[in-house]
Amino acid sequence: MDFTKKISGQFGEDEAAKFLKRSGYKIIERNLRIKFGEIDILARPKNKKNVIVVVEVKTKSTREFGEGFEMVNYFKQKKLLNLAKILQTEYPDKTIRIDIISVDTSQEPAEIKHFESAVEEE
Repeated sequence: MDFTKKISGQFGEDEAAKFLKRSGYKIIERNLRIKFGEIDILARPKNKKNVIVVVEVKTKSTREFGEGFEMVNYFKQKKLLNLAKILQTEYPDKTIRIDIISVDTSQEPAEIKHFESAVEEE
């Protein structure tokens, strides 16, 4: 990953975390590395103490090739589902949900779209 892409991704994750906090989420952890991958943001909705949310953040600086959430393809979805299953062992009494936050930095301020329960087991 080149340096510019890394900075853009970090900016997107920072913006997503701020957005979640403003929306009443508690950030449990960021950049959580577990077996088979990394979770960008792990959060809990304010009024749903029995839910843990795995948040995948996708940052795009142009919409030329689609929006950020469109970058979560079949393989990425499978990886997120596997990470959620592993996480379920850490939080056996919680419901694990997978959300996607798309951050578009081609405008000022960045446009943020939050897709709840974006990835689910079929």
